[in-house]
Amino acid sequence: MAGRIRFRKLISRFRFRKVRSRFFAAMILLSLPPLFLLGYVSFNIARDTLMDNNTKTNNDHLQTSSEVADLLLRSIVNLNRFIVLNDEIRNDLRESEIKTSEERSEMNRLTINRLQRIINSNSFDTRYMDSLCVFDLHYQTYCWGRSDDAGKYEIPNKKEAVEQSDWYRQAVEAQGRVVFFPYNVLGDNADSFSAVKLFRDSESPEGKPIGLLVTNLSKSMFGSVFNGSEDNGSFLAIDSSSDPARIVYPEPNRTSPPIAAGSLQQMIGNLEKQGYLISEFRNQTTQWTFVHLIRKSRLLQQSSRIGTATAWIASALALVALAISFVVSGSITRPLLQLKKMMIEWNKGSREIGGTFQEDEVGAIGETFKRMALENQELDARLFHSELKEREAELRALQAQIKPHFLYNTLDSIYLMARLHRTEEAAAMALALSESFKLSLNKGRETIPVFKELKHIEHYMTIQNIRYNGRFRYEADVDPGVLGFEMLKLVLQPLVENAIYHGLEPKVGEGSVRIEGRRDGDFLFFAVEDDGVGMDDVLQTEQGYGLRNVRERLTLYYGPSSSFLVSSRPGRGTRIEIRIKPFAEEVRKNA
Repeated sequence: MAGRIRFRKLISRFRFRKVRSRFFAAMILLSLPPLFLLGYVSFNIARDTLMDNNTKTNNDHLQTSSEVADLLLRSIVNLNRFIVLNDEIRNDLRESEIKTSEERSEMNRLTINRLQRIINSNSFDTRYMDSLCVFDLHYQTYCWGRSDDAGKYEIPNKKEAVEQSDWYRQAVEAQGRVVFFPYNVLGDNADSFSAVKLFRDSESPEGKPIGLLVTNLSKSMFGSVFNGSEDNGSFLAIDSSSDPARIVYPEPNRTSPPIAAGSLQQMIGNLEKQGYLISEFRNQTTQWTFVHLIRKSRLLQQSSRIGTATAWIASALALVALAISFVVSGSITRPLLQLKKMMIEWNKGSREIGGTFQEDEVGAIGETFKRMALENQELDARLFHSELKEREAELRALQAQIKPHFLYNTLDSIYLMARLHRTEEAAAMALALSESFKLSLNKGRETIPVFKELKHIEHYMTIQNIRYNGRFRYEADVDPGVLGFEMLKLVLQPLVENAIYHGLEPKVGEGSVRIEGRRDGDFLFFAVEDDGVGMDDVLQTEQGYGLRNVRERLTLYYGPSSSFLVSSRPGRGTRIEIRIKPFAEEVRKNA
């Protein structure tokens, strides 16, 4: 009992008698710590903002660099296609088994001239192309841009050495697709990398290989692709498909800092431990990873100056706050309590704000708070309407993006046929394209009857069968009861296009695409199935442009009730199922 009394006496010595003095003491305790905390938080926010902005800028730079690299690399892919489609070169390779050494010597001269003619006649970008070599069935080389030899494979047992190499095996497994390797497959130039494409005999049902096409590209291409200042960090191109991952650009002995071997994630983890900020982006054409790294200490030099300035400003604000609080503390206690009560009621949900204030600073704050509370209610309503408009704008933007995709692929084919003088087929393809676009325009409406969407697919299959000499069969098993329903246009056609390019085109021989359609309760069910090459990981579809666009459009237009399911088995084919619930006006109109 006596100890408690002594404690109370000690406390009473430090208790101010006047309310103003108590307010002033409270202001000291309440204002100084928050201001210095504000300085500390401001410093961290500035640092985090600087790092986030730098990361976003670097990600945008990497994405732009990847798109530039795609343009250069796709030019090489298109060149390979022109060479592979050249009938004269294909005939020479097919007949190389029966030619004499003198005939092969003449073939060497003719092949090089044909390669030069293809390159010159189509104005391909060859700035970064070191050389281009064609291998026949005897692995005799016919090269543009270098002597006719196979580099390190120019040995007596050349055939066995080439066929036992890892790059040859990958080229065969790719079934005619262009495969990019992070090194020169001929092994005679460390400053270049290679693209390899297998020649397949179109007259052979099983697509028998008749040769190889090896294109060697200079790694200096990445220097112009990244085009960044060393003061802003450095760039890497890494092939993460192997373990350990392989640095494509720059050469591993030229990287700064030195990077230990390991997987891509291990490399990035080691660099982050060394104090580097890492940004990465996957290139679509090569599936290599483009990486930007910069030391955090260099990046945060400005942030340190911001922290110092913030500390000085916070200290100055603290002094000003104390001075003002000392002057006005005696006159603002009562209106502050009134204002506090008003805020508490508003915070609890009350929107009926009453009461009046005197015509002073605190009164102005009170009136301002009342006005802000009313404006906040109006802003909530405006925000709701703005979100609805933004949702509609996103839907229209996604719909607009998917239309040029089909036009680009078809015009590319018409151009190729015109170059090969297949004018009647080009005219038929142009007519099918015209009819297809009449349906896709649909008088500006975003929805289309199911039967017109199927008609659109028929025109598309006409175009593709002209391109691929009737390789594809098309079957539609759609319930007649759903043909009149309205659905979002350009939904099924991109799925058929995906089946052609990623499922059936790499497959040897003929293939088929089948569409199912029926009513499932209040929903419409559609499935697009092919018997193509399939895939191991269906998550690969998230990286493609077409399927991701269809999925996003369905979600934006039909909401979360829609579904989009992909299933696939390697060598057996792929099946994509979608389920949508038509809007009420679409059901009443066409049910």
